[in-house]
Amino acid sequence: MSKKKPPISRHPARNRGQRPALLGKRERDPAPVSVPRAVPASAPLPDGYADEIRDALKRAAAPIALEELIAQLKLQKRERTAFDAALAQLQRSGEVVQNRAGHLLVAQKLDLIPGRVIGHPDGHGYLAPDAGGPDLFIPAQEMRQVLHGDRAAVRITGSDQRGRPTAAIIEVLERAHRKIVGRLHSEHGVLFVVPDDRRIALEVLVPPADAGRANAGQIVTVELVAQPSKYAQPIGRVAEVLGNYADPGMEIEIALRKFDLPHEFSRQAVAAARALPDEVRAEDAKGRRDLRALPLVTIDGETAKDFDDAVHAVREGKGFRLWVAIADVSHYVRHGDALDADARERGTSVYFPRRVIPMLPEKLSNGLCSLNPEVDRLAMVCEMQIGPKGEVAHFEFYAAAIRSQARLTYTEVWDMISSDRPARGRDKVFPHLKTLYALFRVLFEERTRRGAIDFETVETRMEFDARGKILRIVPEARNDAHRVIEECMLAANVCAGDFLVARGHPVLFRVHEEPAAERITALREFLGELGLQLPGGDAPKPKDYAQLLARIRERPDFALLQTMLLRSLKQAVYTPDNAGHFGLAFDAYVHFTSPIRRYPDLLVHRAIKACLANRRYDGVDWQAIGRQCSETERRADDAGRDVENWLKCWYMQDRVNDVFEGRISGVTSFGLFVTLDEYFVDGLVHISELGRDYFRFDAARHQLLGERTGKRYRLADRMKVKLVRVDLETRRMDFLPAQ
Repeated sequence: MSKKKPPISRHPARNRGQRPALLGKRERDPAPVSVPRAVPASAPLPDGYADEIRDALKRAAAPIALEELIAQLKLQKRERTAFDAALAQLQRSGEVVQNRAGHLLVAQKLDLIPGRVIGHPDGHGYLAPDAGGPDLFIPAQEMRQVLHGDRAAVRITGSDQRGRPTAAIIEVLERAHRKIVGRLHSEHGVLFVVPDDRRIALEVLVPPADAGRANAGQIVTVELVAQPSKYAQPIGRVAEVLGNYADPGMEIEIALRKFDLPHEFSRQAVAAARALPDEVRAEDAKGRRDLRALPLVTIDGETAKDFDDAVHAVREGKGFRLWVAIADVSHYVRHGDALDADARERGTSVYFPRRVIPMLPEKLSNGLCSLNPEVDRLAMVCEMQIGPKGEVAHFEFYAAAIRSQARLTYTEVWDMISSDRPARGRDKVFPHLKTLYALFRVLFEERTRRGAIDFETVETRMEFDARGKILRIVPEARNDAHRVIEECMLAANVCAGDFLVARGHPVLFRVHEEPAAERITALREFLGELGLQLPGGDAPKPKDYAQLLARIRERPDFALLQTMLLRSLKQAVYTPDNAGHFGLAFDAYVHFTSPIRRYPDLLVHRAIKACLANRRYDGVDWQAIGRQCSETERRADDAGRDVENWLKCWYMQDRVNDVFEGRISGVTSFGLFVTLDEYFVDGLVHISELGRDYFRFDAARHQLLGERTGKRYRLADRMKVKLVRVDLETRRMDFLPAQ
């Protein structure tokens, strides 16, 4: 067998000038490298010192030494701690940099651009500037000194063959990773870890003495003892051995570490939860309205364990009275306590197939704060008077003690409503369900008049065997029982937003901004080629989207058109700056109904309680917490998709060489993504497999068009494909066109 050089990187271009072995003292005595904790660029600076540092550096005609800066500012010894903190934060934010001589200067004078590094599996990367604007391309050789997620200051050095601005890394401002999860490999005595996150394209070298009990092939977490540089790769020591790649549940263990998801509660939070009572005490219910006789019920999915909300409705004249009772988490989780600190760090519960990483300890999430049937619970209630056309005529919020009368499921409720007869043992609640359904019909009609956008999407559910592997993937039926709860929750959320806006109290809004002008222009061009038009001129409203959806619903290309409409919209975020919710057509919208699993809802509860007590909920940086909650939401979504993709690849391993029917779900410059009909998984058909032709990517039309043959592959087109490759490590499936 011919000898191969030990691998240093998955990208040969990066290895020039590097020796394929652990070098010098780092091999014998790898000293830990200090990795600064992530501090947001917008974090507050010590009063006065930051401005003084900025002014002194701007006045200086040249870069100056630290000692010179201290002398100019005439600092006393007692001021050094605050000064050092301000200077460190200015360096982390990229405003101030240190040159190779150790002198300080203002980054703007060097035309440096600070931002976040975004890695690419192919080795290159991008910089997302802090100030916004288009991403900057970072060549592979520059990416040798950073990892995905690091913050860096770069200088634009030119443009690449595609005309993209090209950046060179001048300084690494902040390291994002102290630990990395991946698979341990061994070649010719050299140990290295290939990160599971493919956006990190550098392997981590592991000295044999720092491998512990880990064996090649196992999944491990390595603690970085040396970050990458221009001339050396990262070095780590094995901190944790997770097991073998195919072990049951390994995909979740990897995702927890890959996305840095907090999954163990702090000792302080565990102790605080343990100290809470097991049941609602008499003193807890004092000063609250007693609604324990009200026949409230919960309606959730079959596998749900935490019940945030309970509902009840009665007819009142030509309208209705609706009670939406939400678990009073804020009674137990107080601002600044240990439970609050852990909940804020998590931001949201994370739902994986067969496992949940809760935002709150189980004693709260499945116990005290879960509206389980036939037990007393504390709740915040929104009581609404709703007119015959679905308008909310009056509402009020108050704290209450409640007792849910039944735990119902969507399937059970829909079976009763559609058959118009109660299930066994549900005779008492059945009349109330009929009233709820009548209220839903009224609220849904108002939703239609309001012009809220209602996309048709297919949810799926994975069914597992005893070992935790997928048996099948099935579509999740969505019926009007889901919509009953959805409309009740929407009504309560809108009332919560109106309540706080009317009192001028700051809060995190759930904001879905209007579509960007360039997206609307591209959408109009696409629709125009099909003889369709989006009403509303340059600034279409939700109702314009809804009207177009109604007109095209019966068209054979409805899937394509709906996808194009959906992709023209922005992503919803949490922010204290109210810009309304475009998709739902609400002027002010907040999340109030899920405080067990979403931190923004908990903040809304605290703000409402403060207003009811004629106080203000202070001590919150609403801008910072809005960014945090938006980021933790995206992190949870990314982790969930990563696990699902791994499970889908495992599921399809035994189907290689089979032929399937599917639909094109994505078109890129390098190929097509196809989603299989009966399996609800997707894979890539690379552009090189489409035939002997030059295929041109048309981003506006979302298609690949062959120059010679005129063959067109367009988003949402039907396609028959053959599965030829499944790669668990990259979570990727490759298809070929099938005749």
